[in-house]
Amino acid sequence: MPLPIDPNLPSPAEAPMTSSYPATTKQVAGHIDGTLTDVTCTSFSDKILITITQAGRLAQWIHVPLDVSNPTAPDHYLPSTDTEDSLLPMTHLTPKTLLGGSNQERETTGQLYAAQIASLIAAKDPHEKRTVVIGLGLSKFNASREVFYDTVDLVRKCV
Repeated sequence: MPLPIDPNLPSPAEAPMTSSYPATTKQVAGHIDGTLTDVTCTSFSDKILITITQAGRLAQWIHVPLDVSNPTAPDHYLPSTDTEDSLLPMTHLTPKTLLGGSNQERETTGQLYAAQIASLIAAKDPHEKRTVVIGLGLSKFNASREVFYDTVDLVRKCV
């Protein structure tokens, strides 16, 4: 059971916690579909680790290399100028499930989260080359658009 939150303090999502040793770590929390969700982003020299947990759960691990193996395609790094396309993940990103993904629908949804989060990181810094590793632990599987956008928005506050 989560601890009660003092209403006089800023919400955790509004006040990210940051530490820098041995790797830079940021944490935010917010409610998604009525469930407290914690996001942690840890930047190592070779990888970016992002965990999205509800009730301390981590059920699926996915990695997405940001380094494009085709040097003749520099346009992949440039964010789309079309506002409709800017909501789509970058096409060169290839998420791969490492652990979890108990069924095809969960695995596909997890890879969509991973591709979108990796796209967010690549759009923020087009020169980023590290691999993004994402741990997902959503307590209830809800593939709705609103839950997806709320989750990605919470991650955006952390990266």
